[in-house]
Amino acid sequence: MTATNRVHLAALLVLVLAPPGVARATIYKCGLDGGRFLYQDTPCAPGRELRDFDRDPANVSVVPFSPAPSPPPAASTKAKAARAADRPAAAPKAAKAETRPRKTVGDGRQRRFLRPGMSEGEVLARVGAPDVKAKVRKGVRWQYMPVPEDDHTMTTLTFERGAVVDVERKIIR
Repeated sequence: MTATNRVHLAALLVLVLAPPGVARATIYKCGLDGGRFLYQDTPCAPGRELRDFDRDPANVSVVPFSPAPSPPPAASTKAKAARAADRPAAAPKAAKAETRPRKTVGDGRQRRFLRPGMSEGEVLARVGAPDVKAKVRKGVRWQYMPVPEDDHTMTTLTFERGAVVDVERKIIR
């Protein structure tokens, strides 16, 4: 074995056998002028530190999920027939030229909490059926148009193998 090979082998052994260094990722919240703040990985200037997340970690809260309320049970066929008999004969219906607004089952406020990894069933339970469904190369894309609870925001979900892989929320004015 030559001298350079021994040096290379010794360097390799030192790298392999040396203990790994400890990686620290401290986050500091620093105050700025005008009541604003900034998160950074270096200590704040004196008098500007608002929070050191190593000494004072953030609180984590868990929001329980409650499914959408179930629709009321359908009336029996006898009750429907009795109601139809009580009503006067209606004029023939005109062709459907106007579109009726879609009834949303889910809660529009829940759209901001959609995240990758959720199943199609969980999305349906939270926010209801989408306004637009489209097949894309690897899966399905659902679009939710703005509603009063989620005003001016269009939400687009991309599914692959029944799970959300992308959530896109666009502000539309």
